[in-house]
Amino acid sequence: MINPQDFLSALKSVGIEFVAGVPDSLLKHVCACMSDCLAPDRHVVAANEGAAVGLAIGHFLATGRPGLVYMQNSGLGNTVNPLASLTDPDVYAIPMVLLIGWRGEMLANGAQKKDEPQHVKQGRITPDLLDVLGIPYRVVGADTDVLVCLQELKAHAVARSGPTAMVVRKGAFAPYQFKGAREEGHLPSREEAIHAVLKALPNDVPVVSTTGMASREVFEHRKFSQAGHHRDFLTVGGMGHASSIAAGIALCRPELKVVCIDGDGAVLMHMGSLAITSQRPNMLHIVLNNGAHDSVGGQPTRAAEISLARIAKQCGYALVQETASIEDTTEALRGMLEFPNSCLLEIRCRRGNRPDLGRPDRTPVQNRDDFMEFLGAAKK
Repeated sequence: MINPQDFLSALKSVGIEFVAGVPDSLLKHVCACMSDCLAPDRHVVAANEGAAVGLAIGHFLATGRPGLVYMQNSGLGNTVNPLASLTDPDVYAIPMVLLIGWRGEMLANGAQKKDEPQHVKQGRITPDLLDVLGIPYRVVGADTDVLVCLQELKAHAVARSGPTAMVVRKGAFAPYQFKGAREEGHLPSREEAIHAVLKALPNDVPVVSTTGMASREVFEHRKFSQAGHHRDFLTVGGMGHASSIAAGIALCRPELKVVCIDGDGAVLMHMGSLAITSQRPNMLHIVLNNGAHDSVGGQPTRAAEISLARIAKQCGYALVQETASIEDTTEALRGMLEFPNSCLLEIRCRRGNRPDLGRPDRTPVQNRDDFMEFLGAAKK
């Protein structure tokens, strides 16, 4: 397996001095190592993958040296615009190396590694998408000589004046213990906050939950309370878009209070959506802020140092509030459920999840059908 610290040494050896990206579960050990070992001016956890490409473009323009951009393959979609319209050799010709975690990997025999539903299509099209973009790549496994690989890909990126990529298989990187944890024992867990939210909601309130651990914890709460799953739309992919989905429902069903259970990383990824979702008077937007990309390794986000509630207020939410306890959260929800205009509740919580947290045992299509039936919507 590839030692994450050896990977950082290889980056230094080939002259790559800047990295930016969005953490990925397959890359979580090397991402954690970057967070621990690289200075803030050498490593940026970006709001989204396209922004990470922009940071690497800026680095090249200022220094003449290629950077490295890391992401999960599901984030490739966020990079298509800057890769095709800025970095491409036919436009600004900006060299860089992409480090891409390959969820839903396709095997040599044509089979696919078992993964979550949202990664099936993404995994299948990852090589084809890179081919369409004209980006040369190498598949990286546990036995890859990363120094040789980086030397070749960096040299190719410089020679072609455009991006190259490393597509990383599951298990390629050896474990690394993240040291950047904060003291946060006084805060409720995310799951405790979700329990409090769901218990406070009337039975006629639809819920849209963001991708990752939050949706898994929503599903588990309904399962253990035997409440059924029909009220919840689990946004298992499309990070950052749960609030817009909720706003779309709120627009069509103005008589209902519509709840979005969101995460700080997801809000940061597409923060401009706050200015749109805030315009729905029946929107109750709940942001679970633990200052981390918790579902993919716990790497920090900028949300730990800023108030998302205050930003939401400036974006048009009529009522915003921040809480850091279950008691205050429950009290705030009572008022917000009665409030006649858009609300955002930012709940400060701690990182981590219980090790036996389950996964939804219903397919996305089953989830969709049950949720639409709950809303009284006939499929056309």
